[in-house]
Amino acid sequence: MSDRFDYFVVFAEMRTGSNFLEANLNAFPSLTCHGEAFNPHFIGYPNSTEILGVTQDMRDDDPQRLLDTIRQHSEGMGGFRYFHDHDPRILDVMLDDPRCAKIVLTRNPVDSYVSWKIAQATGQWKLTNETKRRDSKAVFDRTEFETHLADLQAFQVTLLNRLQAAGQTAFYVAYEDLQDLDVTNGLARWLGLEEQLVELDGKLKKQNPAPLSEKVENYPEMEAALSHLDQFNLTRTPNFEPRRGAVVPSYVAAKDAPLLFMPLRNGCDDAVRRWMAALDDVDAGQLQDGFSQKTLRMWKKDHAGFRSFAVLRHPVARVHDAFCSRILATGRGTYPKIRKTLNRRFDLGLPDEVDAQYDAQAHRAAFLGFLDFLKMNLSGQTAIRVDATWCSQSQTLQGFADIAQPDMILREDELADMLPVLAASAGRMQAPEYARPPEMAPIALEAIYDADLEARVAAIYQKDYISFGFSSWA
Repeated sequence: MSDRFDYFVVFAEMRTGSNFLEANLNAFPSLTCHGEAFNPHFIGYPNSTEILGVTQDMRDDDPQRLLDTIRQHSEGMGGFRYFHDHDPRILDVMLDDPRCAKIVLTRNPVDSYVSWKIAQATGQWKLTNETKRRDSKAVFDRTEFETHLADLQAFQVTLLNRLQAAGQTAFYVAYEDLQDLDVTNGLARWLGLEEQLVELDGKLKKQNPAPLSEKVENYPEMEAALSHLDQFNLTRTPNFEPRRGAVVPSYVAAKDAPLLFMPLRNGCDDAVRRWMAALDDVDAGQLQDGFSQKTLRMWKKDHAGFRSFAVLRHPVARVHDAFCSRILATGRGTYPKIRKTLNRRFDLGLPDEVDAQYDAQAHRAAFLGFLDFLKMNLSGQTAIRVDATWCSQSQTLQGFADIAQPDMILREDELADMLPVLAASAGRMQAPEYARPPEMAPIALEAIYDADLEARVAAIYQKDYISFGFSSWA
């Protein structure tokens, strides 16, 4: 048993060389790899009925039982291979356990896909005798490959992020490294073993050694399809904002109606709260908020059929509101320290108190200076936090997913029509009119808006524009 690890897992996928890696791991006297222990369709290997006395039914009833058995009763250090579609109930246990050695095996996804298609066609998943090799060509299916690629990439990102967050590291092995004896022996040393192999397994043979052009029946079609894939993700919208968790205490439930509001902090919140209060004919102070995750789950349990919703606001209106309510204004709820810093660093020219001398020209100059700050702030280039009132709305919605997704995402300019529909879905056929919040800015947005201002905001909040299809504010 290693001083560092109690057991190991090989994170791999079909046709990545995991059988060959397992054969070489099993060549070490102190290691025992039990195949695909958590494959939902069999246990260990297609014709196996149990692993160390644990049957498939026993494993399916209690996956932790098999994991504990492999860890405690294998000869030497036990382990297994785990693919992205294996039993998900055991994944968190492994990733959170620093005593579990993580080995990540990767292969060019095109090669693995073609190999998988050939194996499907021939029914031959292992080759130990070259004279019995079955031959066939793969037929490339673009949609199927893109799904295959997305699944692999999503799983690899999950592994990477979870290990980073846990302060752990994995031993990465590429398909091309499997034939390198030094790499295999290095893996053994990383696991804490002293023994070394003098040669690699010679039983398993490479099944399809020909180039891709000879293995794919519709190779020109595959070339054309792959040319449209954005290999380097050039079309992505860069996003350097910190990940945001769900701010459960900010969620608001109606007093009686089964409605849950999930605010995006965009200046519409108070108006929506007033509408929710009017729906039950109560004061806004009687709405339910300040939830914890526990009390939110209890509320959901007690309000079967509830509807949850969020409200989007156009980025131009939202960021202008954030500037006016948090930076330009003074007093309660504002950010005086950030105001002072921005005034100095970005030359906003904000007066101590907004008065009649503060005109549209001064307001536009100050707001454009604030946009200059936001461009840097949302790119992680300032020491000032990315505040919830000016972070991207898409990032906030993404954070919601950890707890709950809203049933409906409404837009500010549609609230008068859509809130009654929402109320009806929650069983309230009579709903009050929605009153738009008055603009609190000393200078109206219309007075300073033009195409240049729109372009600046669109460049900063490109992800929101693309994700939600915003056109120009005007």
